[in-house]
Amino acid sequence: MAKIIATINLKGGVAKTTTTVGLAETLACEFDKRVLVIDLDPQTNATTMLIQEEKWRELNNKELTTARLFKDSKLAMNERKFDLRNTIQYGVSSIDKVKKLDLLPSSLELIEIQDNLTSIYRGRFNAITPVDILKRAINEVVDNYDYILIDCPPNLGTITLNGLRISDGYIIPTIPDVLSTYGIPQVVKWISEFSSEIDKEIKPIGIVITKYSSNSSVHKTTIKELELERDVKLFKTKFIQCNDLAKAAEYTEVNTLAKKWGYGEKHYDLFIEFAKEFMGVCNDEFGV
Repeated sequence: MAKIIATINLKGGVAKTTTTVGLAETLACEFDKRVLVIDLDPQTNATTMLIQEEKWRELNNKELTTARLFKDSKLAMNERKFDLRNTIQYGVSSIDKVKKLDLLPSSLELIEIQDNLTSIYRGRFNAITPVDILKRAINEVVDNYDYILIDCPPNLGTITLNGLRISDGYIIPTIPDVLSTYGIPQVVKWISEFSSEIDKEIKPIGIVITKYSSNSSVHKTTIKELELERDVKLFKTKFIQCNDLAKAAEYTEVNTLAKKWGYGEKHYDLFIEFAKEFMGVCNDEFGV
């Protein structure tokens, strides 16, 4: 059965999506894992990184995205249009050697849908809740994967709750500065309370340092403070600030993972290190 891990941070611009996509591609390409990325962020960045924007627009026009799933929550069962098998995009990535990575794409429409999820169709016995929408939808395919990575929106709304509802744990990508790390205690506390309420453990897997500058005293000080964090461990791998990162986030067809993320002491090597560390932690926590 897949281990389902969410990525979350309330601060935007911390490379949350880049970390999610790079980890997914590395697990699928270098470690032969079957991986599904679920994009719940209405910015759709994970989606457009893994498929061309033109392809995303085509899917969006056909309502083959997570937006259709959440729209259907207001409809009776016999009126629903969401088709999981057709909505999942198989064998995605701009990297030719990545063969085992699938995607459940997002949509800009999630911005509007988010505010209306309290009035969903709850069934004859009032047993369906707003946070169970995604869980009920993907249950049939969970066993097809080794890992499912969920790119959550930078908020604590109902769509984020749907991602956490099915997650075994979560990681928090962050730049090691005050603004990016300020909300981490709130996230950990909030998820812990949600976990207790639904009676399902959602473990804090770790904090991932992104856009790290070894010349920054602020970064060094913040990392020392994060190392003292008792509720969430800090991954050893640190993703350095890299001018080529924005270019890597664009959909450009390449042959290998190294070609996309950079050779030498760049993100290719770091994603290999991080994937190993990530799998090790998951093995310790969940017995993968």
